[in-house]
Parts: sequence; C-alpha cells; structure tokens
Amino acid sequence: MKSRILLLLASVAGWIACQGPGAQVPESVRSAEALAGRLIPDYQKNIIFRETPSDSTDCFTLSSEDGKIVISANDAGTMAVGLNYYLNHYCYTTVSQYAAHPVEMPSVLPPVEEPVTVSARVPYRFYLNYCTFGYAMPWWGWKEWERFIDWMALNGVNMPLATTGEESVWQRVWRRFGYSDEQIRAHFTGPAYLAWHRMCNINSFGGPLPQEWIDAQEKLQRRILARERELSMTPVLPAFGGSVPTFFKEDHPEAAITKVSNWGAFGDPYRCWFLSPEDTLYARIQRAFIEEQTALYGTDHLYGLDPFNEVDAPSWDAETLSAMGRDFYASLSSADPDARWLQMGWFLINDRVHWTPELMEAFLGSVPQDRLIMLDYHVDWVLGWKITERFYGHPYIACALLNFGGNTLLNGNFPTLIPYLEETFADGGDNMQGVGSTLEGFGTNPYYYEFVLSKGWNYPETDAQWIDCLADRHLGRVDTTARRLWHRLVMEIAPKYTGTGVSAVSHPHFGAYWNWTVRYPDIKGRTPVMDGFWREMLSLGSERYAYKYDLVNLGRQALGDYFDVLKDSLEAAWNRRDVQALRAVKAQMGSVLDDMDALLACAPEMDLRTWNEASRTWGRTPAQKDAYERGARSIVTVWGNTTHLTDYASRQWAGLVKSYYKPRWMLFADDLIAAVEDGRDFNEKNFDEKIRFFELGWIDPARTPIDYTAPGDPVALSRQIIGKYGF
Repeated sequence: MKSRILLLLASVAGWIACQGPGAQVPESVRSAEALAGRLIPDYQKNIIFRETPSDSTDCFTLSSEDGKIVISANDAGTMAVGLNYYLNHYCYTTVSQYAAHPVEMPSVLPPVEEPVTVSARVPYRFYLNYCTFGYAMPWWGWKEWERFIDWMALNGVNMPLATTGEESVWQRVWRRFGYSDEQIRAHFTGPAYLAWHRMCNINSFGGPLPQEWIDAQEKLQRRILARERELSMTPVLPAFGGSVPTFFKEDHPEAAITKVSNWGAFGDPYRCWFLSPEDTLYARIQRAFIEEQTALYGTDHLYGLDPFNEVDAPSWDAETLSAMGRDFYASLSSADPDARWLQMGWFLINDRVHWTPELMEAFLGSVPQDRLIMLDYHVDWVLGWKITERFYGHPYIACALLNFGGNTLLNGNFPTLIPYLEETFADGGDNMQGVGSTLEGFGTNPYYYEFVLSKGWNYPETDAQWIDCLADRHLGRVDTTARRLWHRLVMEIAPKYTGTGVSAVSHPHFGAYWNWTVRYPDIKGRTPVMDGFWREMLSLGSERYAYKYDLVNLGRQALGDYFDVLKDSLEAAWNRRDVQALRAVKAQMGSVLDDMDALLACAPEMDLRTWNEASRTWGRTPAQKDAYERGARSIVTVWGNTTHLTDYASRQWAGLVKSYYKPRWMLFADDLIAAVEDGRDFNEKNFDEKIRFFELGWIDPARTPIDYTAPGDPVALSRQIIGKYGF
C-alpha cells in the first residue's frame, strides 16, 4: 500500500509540475491521448494521462480524481495497457483487433474506487510471425493497421515483428549491385507469397511484383513504424539472412552459394539460393541492406534474422554451424554496432532430427549472450527451453503459436498453456525475458492471445477471474450464467478442438479428415462437445457486437460438427450402396453448408468478400486487381502449384463455403451415387483429378465469379438454425 501511495503522489507531483507556465505536454501523453481519441472519442476528455518516473520496469497506476479517470505510467505503451485494464474491468468493454468492430462503452465512465497499480512481469512482449503477414495481413491498408497497432498497445506488445515494405529495401540493395528493376521484380513473388519469399522458402512464384505494390507498401511501412514507435514499441525489422537471387548466383559462380532444400513441393524454378555468411560477399550485402533499410525506415537496432526456417542448413557439421552463427552476428554488428539479433526458435523444435543438442549449442553458443534473443516458438505445445538447455543462456521469449494458416477452429488449449507458462516462469531460468505469440493467422479466437499477453503483467487477478472478465466484456454486463458458459468454453470445449479440424473445409474423403499434406485423427460424433452450448449462449441476449460475433463463431463450429456427423452418414450409406440414402444425405450436407455460409456472412472478418475485395484495392489496373485476387483466393485454398499445401490455410468463411467447399462435397457425393448406379467401385484417383480441375478454375476471378451472401442478423439466424437442427 505504501508503494502505491508513493507512486500516486509522484504522479500528482509530476502532473502539477507540468501545469506551470510554458509547460510542455510529454509526447507520451500526447500519444496516449491520441489513442484514446481514436478508440473512444466521446470519452477522451474524461480520461487524464500522466507521465510518471519509473525504473526499468513498465508500470501504470489507475485512479479517479474529480470525476475523471487518471492513468499514470512511464510511457505511452504502458498508458495504453492501463487504459485497456480500465475498459475491460470497469466498462466491460472489449477493443477488438478488427477495425470493423465498434468499441462499445457504458453511458457514464465508472469510477475507480481504489487506486490500482500494475507492473510488467517481463520486459519483452512479442507479437506476430513471418507467416502472419501472408495468412492474415497482406491486403491490409492503414485503417486495419491503425486499429491493430492500437490493439497491440492496449495488450502490452512492445516488440512487434515489422516486415511490411521489405521489398523496397531489397530493390535498393540489388540496384547497388548493378541489377535492373525488371530483374529484381521478377525475383520477388506475388504479394500473397512474400512472407515465404522473405523466409528463403520460395522465389518468383506469382511474380513479377508490380512497382506500384512496392512503392505503396513502403509508404504503409513508414506509417506503421511511426505509430508503433509512438506507442513505445521496438519494431523488429528484418536483416539479411542469406537468400540471394538466381541472377546473383549466376554472376558469382565462385561464391559459397548453395541451393536451399525443397520447400512446399515447389519445383526448381522457385527454389532459393543461400549465401553462406562465411563468404565475404555476405557482410557486404548485410551492410548494404542495413544502410538502405535505416535510410528508409530508421532503426531500433533489433533485427529478425532467420536463415533456416523449414529448410536444411547447408552443413550439419558442428564446427561449420558454429562459424556460421558467429559470422551471422559479425555481419550485423559490423553494419550496426548496437545490433541485437532476434531468432525464432521454430527450426529447433520443428527439425529435431538434424538439430541435435550438440549442433544447437554449436550454433547458439557462437553468438555473444547479450546480443541474441530467442523466441521459444510454441510453448503451448512444447517447451523449447527444456530441449535447448534454456537456449544456452541467451535471453528468450515464451511464445504461444496455436493458429496455423489462419485456420478457423474453435480451439485454445488453455489447460495445457496455463501450466506450461507458469512452469516457464518458475523454472525457465533468469534468461526468460518475455511472453508473446507467434500465431500464423488470426483465426477466430483473439481472446487466447489476449490471455497470453496478459501473462506479461502482474495483474491482480487469477486465471479464473480473467475468464470472468472475458465473459463480462463480451456480454457488456456481469452475468453469472455467462461466466459459467465462458469457463466451460475456455477450459472444456475449445481445448477439445485443438489439433483437430472440420471435414467441411477439408478435401472430400472418408475416414480421417485431411488436407493434401496431413491426415488428422478421425473424430466421429463430435456434436456432443457443443451440445446445447450455442443455444445457451443465445439465451443470454445482448446488443454487444462482441456477443454477436461469438454467436457466429459458436454456430460455425456447431454446424461444422454436425457436418462431420453427416459425413459419417454418407460413408455408412456408401458402405450399404444405398442410393436413396446417399441422395438424402447429400441434400442435408448441402443445406448445412448453405446455413453455415449465411451465418458466416454476418461477420465481415469471416467473409471471403472482405478478403478478396481488400486484395483488389491494391491494384491499379483490371489485370493487377485480378492477379491480386487470384493470389488472395489461392493462399486460402490451393496455396501453390502443387497439392502439397492445398487446404493448409482452410477457413470457414462466407463465400468460400458456398462457392468452394460445398461444390467439392457435392461432386464427391455425385461420384459416389454414380458409382453405385453403375455398379462399380469409387475411383478416388479420377475424383481427385476432377476436384483439382475445379480448384484451379475457382482461383481465377474471371473464370469463377462469386455470388456472395448478403449479411443478416446473427441473433435471428442463430435462433432459426438452432430450431432447424435441434442444437
């Protein structure tokens, strides 16, 4: 209590000092005020922000004074965290990461009866994944980015990955080496695939990249970085990780350049080349890149350098890997003496066959321990620090991944995540320095990531109380039934979907649901998992947008579960060779998919129209617009030019369900019916060829226009569908 009083007195003293003649309002206060003005403009005048002295720990104090809410903190980002705490716990308000979601407030700001002081639990709060820029954000404009940056600030993120506009830097670098814009733009992939081009996975696919795109993304990145820095964030900008163009390889035949191992079944024309950091050319390119990037975007001396993402190292020799690690860092420190290297740890847990403890230590141990920060990439599944000797002393950040490809699953393994995180805090060593998320896409469960980020703060609440607050702010009021339902959703229902899928958005097939790459466990009769839950949530009633979004999300999953039951019925009818039953089940499956599509259309972030139309806004000509939409359609369906990644980024989205997933299942049912009528076996090979022809035709906007479903009322539609199927 004494420390809280002292902090409050310091806050008041600082505020009084700032009111003197000629006093300047601190930039941190201006930034926090601007954030509040964007999110809750009608209430901004009733919220006072104050900058207070602080040691190295971020800290805010929340109080009331003369009928106003006072948020005192050491910087703008921490003021934002304090504001979010107030909005969540006093106003029962959720600020979504989606720009389309309104911020719904009570008519009067509730007072803070007793001051609340909260400090950061860890110094680093990281967010994003290279893949997120491909699976979630490739088509975003400033409107979407502005809300998202505000959301990150509210949730305490101070270390966001920032790779937008990277191609502008590379264009300048390769120009330095004498190459033409035509060569350079042909080396880049199309916009939808740039995330994997940046990770040294593929080159040129979907390209060449238009100059208009490069220029527009550069302007966008400048705005992104300015706002992130304004809100006390340290953006993680890229560094040169070794990927060089084919034309560079051809001009330097004596250089230590090797072909990267095959990724995603892409053929040789799209394979990448890797320049060893032991080659003197490497340091020259690194310096050119850092210089050009700093000239364009400034620097915070924190760089993401990830040379071995899902590709093999050029050698599995410990001495060679040690030298490479040393030279990677040497190239950075030579270009920027204050450089810190941020390395994602996915490669260490994803390829545990090659990355033995000996090789991990050789690679990581070659870098000074105060210069490398590791991301423990997937602590909701495996504690990387346990298999890497706590990353051999390097600072590391515990990150939850959960979402792959932007899949829209109602998952969230809280019962595993919570003890894993707490074990990391307790036993992960003093070099555990942060929390964060490395999600590949946003999917449909943002509260999971809000929970992960909340672990970066010493909030005065238990996990159970956090879930209570989640229920309150989604409904807009305190309701014991709602709290009970949310506890069941978070701790019982959602975890049962983790690591599973929905057959409706998978390749039509009997048995285990699958995409072209992975077969998942066959889960039959899953409806009891959601039995009655959607109906109970509907009975609560609320005008809150967040509540209506929840109804769509729950209904989408309930319909997906029921579709799995119908798929089992289709298989049973096939096994009996019962044509009438096959026709009846086919009709039921089509009806379920139509209802799913209509429900999803009630939420713009679950609508393919939003995704496709956003992609077209970046085009200057009809041809560019069609090319961008083709990429947008491809990345969420067929992915590339082979079947290897088809359905990896599968999503239950309006428009996608009706125009893509439904026709595939109807074709499957029709082929089964025809096989019975002809007295023959089902020819899976012929069916797969037929499906592939359909899929490749669907991604072409000119060939397959989409008749989007008009948005409706999610409450009325939920009630109608529940009554129809008896959920």
